[in-house]
Amino acid sequence: MAKIVECVPNFSEGRRSEVIDKIVAAIQSVEGIVLLDKEMNADHNRAVISFIGEPHQVVEAAFQGCKKAAELIDLNNHQGEHPRLGATDVIPFIPISNMTTEECVYLAKELGKRIADELGIPVYLYEAAATRLERTDLANIRKGEFEGLKTAIKTDPNRAPDFGKPALHPTAGAVVVGARFPLIAYNINLNTTDINIAKKIAKAIRFRDGGFRYAKALGFEIKERNCVQVSINMTNYLSTPLYRVFETVKREAERYGVMIKESEIVGLVPEGALIDSAVYYLQLDEFKPEQILESKLTGGKGKGIEEFLFELSQPTPTPGGGSCAALAGAIGSALLSMVINLTLAKPESEEIIKELTPMKNKLSATQKRFYELISLDAEAFNKVMKAYKLPKANDEDKAKRSEAIQNALKDACAVPEQVFDLAIETINMIRPIAEKGNKNAISDVGVAISNLKTALDGAKLNILINLKSIKDEKYVSEKKLKVGKTVSIINKTITELNKIIEGKL
Repeated sequence: MAKIVECVPNFSEGRRSEVIDKIVAAIQSVEGIVLLDKEMNADHNRAVISFIGEPHQVVEAAFQGCKKAAELIDLNNHQGEHPRLGATDVIPFIPISNMTTEECVYLAKELGKRIADELGIPVYLYEAAATRLERTDLANIRKGEFEGLKTAIKTDPNRAPDFGKPALHPTAGAVVVGARFPLIAYNINLNTTDINIAKKIAKAIRFRDGGFRYAKALGFEIKERNCVQVSINMTNYLSTPLYRVFETVKREAERYGVMIKESEIVGLVPEGALIDSAVYYLQLDEFKPEQILESKLTGGKGKGIEEFLFELSQPTPTPGGGSCAALAGAIGSALLSMVINLTLAKPESEEIIKELTPMKNKLSATQKRFYELISLDAEAFNKVMKAYKLPKANDEDKAKRSEAIQNALKDACAVPEQVFDLAIETINMIRPIAEKGNKNAISDVGVAISNLKTALDGAKLNILINLKSIKDEKYVSEKKLKVGKTVSIINKTITELNKIIEGKL
């Protein structure tokens, strides 16, 4: 599986969208980068960008974003509620898939050195990458901000950067780079304009003043909303949950005769953090994440098409053509369901309702099974790769390895064979939909056929390539015969269906 790391750089610009657009374009210019989110805040005068990719891609994208920010943002002309040191203020790396925090620390150091060497911007390392205990906390590094650090970096050895000369870049300031657990930027707005109340509450909940271990907080004035805000960085939601911080802010606010107006999350948030809060407030003591409907509908994987395409593009064997064949089948089935639903919305006769309704239910189950086969295909091939890695030090090891490989190859054949059979079954259902379905959606039936044909052909190719390495001659012969005869028959059906469609276009 590919190594995936997330990067969430914060830029000191939240009012000029054209500037952030250019920075985002620089980030996306790196091949393989997937943009997840872009948030801008005018009061804070700050933007938060989230993207993922493989380690070397993410480092390059972060560098390009930092370089572009240094060209476009002048800290001497910057004002905002949020503390900052640089045009690119902070760049954290976050392990997502097959990555460790230690590997992210290495990335932080690699990027930090490059920024200092090539851009002339001093770099501080923080969180897991910190070289000094006090620099684990970002607030300690930001002390005095851009204006205060201009002198301190030159005169105080304790404020010297980890990379670069002890002098701020004249316009871009300094950059803080590190590695951390997924952070939640969580803001709570109060129905008062008294900034002192927000600051007192922030002090009560932040760790350095005796509050929650994984909460950092500041009090801000939000003029555009005519209120004040307790701005919180939740650095480990598993150990300090959102609901606990919310309840504490609520109780503290009540001490001053103030109520919570609203709260907000800036950028992305782990699903688990929201589930924990729902469980707490609804008192769902026996609740399990598996009870979430959407988790069931996605086979518990929760993987979106963008993430799937990203993984597909990487130089790894899975997911591959077999998974794509299953995805094509799922798309074909979903399109046919759409046509049936459009038809049943305004049925021309009772006969059509009786004929198409059972097909609708059948296609729903078919689509779900195709979707499950996307991940099952990858899992089956991973077992083949695992079998090939078994020891072969002696004859006994070699025999066990050979048997494991043969069994794994047959399993790897079984998944595309299911895709193949399901595609055949679905294609054989299409004629009534093509003949009696909504006329305005006839092109969608054609696209469904194309996708199912892709599923069929893709599954066939994956069956054949696995058969090449299987030694059981009878097994191989039977599978090849089945595939050859079935494809010949179904191709005639597809030709007939396409003629029906072309006749209605």
